[in-house]
Amino acid sequence: MHHEPDFLQNLRAELSGWRIWIDRAIVLAYAVVAGLLVVGFTFAADWAFAGFESLYQHTPWAVLLWTPALTAVIAWITGRWFPGAAGSGIPQIKAALHPALPPERVGLFVSLRLTFVKIVLGVGGFAAGLSVGREGPSVQVAAGVMQHARRWLSPGTSIDARALLTAGGAAGIAAAFNAPLAGVVFAIEELTGRLEARSSGLIITAIVLAGLVAVSAFGNLTYFGVIRVPALGWDLLGPGLLVALVSGAAGGLFSRLMAASLTGVPDRFNLWRARWPVWFAACGGLVIAVIGLVTDGATFGAGSETVKRTLAGEVELSPLYALLKGVATWITAWCGVPGGIFAPSLSIGAGLGDVISRLADPRLATALIAMGMAGFLAAVTQAPLTAFIIVMEMVDGHSMVLSLMAAAMLASIVSRMISRPLYEALADHMVAKAVSSSGPAEPGDVR
Repeated sequence: MHHEPDFLQNLRAELSGWRIWIDRAIVLAYAVVAGLLVVGFTFAADWAFAGFESLYQHTPWAVLLWTPALTAVIAWITGRWFPGAAGSGIPQIKAALHPALPPERVGLFVSLRLTFVKIVLGVGGFAAGLSVGREGPSVQVAAGVMQHARRWLSPGTSIDARALLTAGGAAGIAAAFNAPLAGVVFAIEELTGRLEARSSGLIITAIVLAGLVAVSAFGNLTYFGVIRVPALGWDLLGPGLLVALVSGAAGGLFSRLMAASLTGVPDRFNLWRARWPVWFAACGGLVIAVIGLVTDGATFGAGSETVKRTLAGEVELSPLYALLKGVATWITAWCGVPGGIFAPSLSIGAGLGDVISRLADPRLATALIAMGMAGFLAAVTQAPLTAFIIVMEMVDGHSMVLSLMAAAMLASIVSRMISRPLYEALADHMVAKAVSSSGPAEPGDVR
């Protein structure tokens, strides 16, 4: 026989456990700190990239020396002292949450020390003009802060390390994209597969708090502004289907290439990378600088500003933009420097959507660009719900919910026929190396 909940009895039970409320307050305070650090990382990255752009505008050819030199320095520091900071940051958190990883090895992938190192070296990547994003690193930054809260909680607390890591990673996405809903979905789809009932409320509250910190810093503004979407009809069906298929295939190939390069598949280049990691990074930096010069600077950095101006109709992307941006992003990651691929993936998808809109119907450009962004990101991460919600929140594209969802789902299906989920492949590689060796191990290890 079922009884209705006794409100007063439940209220007394909640209020009697004062230690529980202290634990919750500690976690939420850490969530605010995590949000502040992500906001600070954002400002620092923007400032560093503005400095790089100033150098490029005044002396374009100087980047042929500056970018390779700084890339080599960042790769050397990362590989020698902080290998756990290399790469995106999302595979590290997935590895830390992996059931096969011994608890004593979690510190290889997430810690307060790595949080600050990730910020400094991540900002260095923007200063070098590399094709990196700050959203993936923000996941590792925020998770490193949140897991530190564990030492202040009561011994018998129900808040475990997994819940703190999940809350931190999702809060990082929410604060970086100024998109709290995307943070919640990211926690479920990418990090854990589900939220446990006993910790879901606290995790969501932490995400909201980190998101509020971002809103207070940046204002209630969408990442790419508000796009002007034309009236959508059946004329979008053919071009939209093409965008989804192309972005799915391209994202799958990109993901497969990244996984092969970062997991050390034995070939001539990976052997060279293992033997001379700093020289490899310098050569990679030179290639990135050359690509940037060829594209008139469009492939430098995350590409967010280029996409924003394209959506506003202020600039036209080169037909080769998506390909060259993809190459620059792949080489950047292969160099072993800290930096994410979320924002560059959105830029690549935007380039694909722009090309197809020119071939099909330029009046559909904004819609096809947004669909390309959702499709390519979904194909790379194979997390379609996260991808379409991120894009929807970033462009205020609520009128395109069904189109973005369909593009993300179809692109993810196509990608799964070509490649494993990238973050999952990298996380499995990290865990395998961490378990089998005595030292840190991850795709970005360039020791």
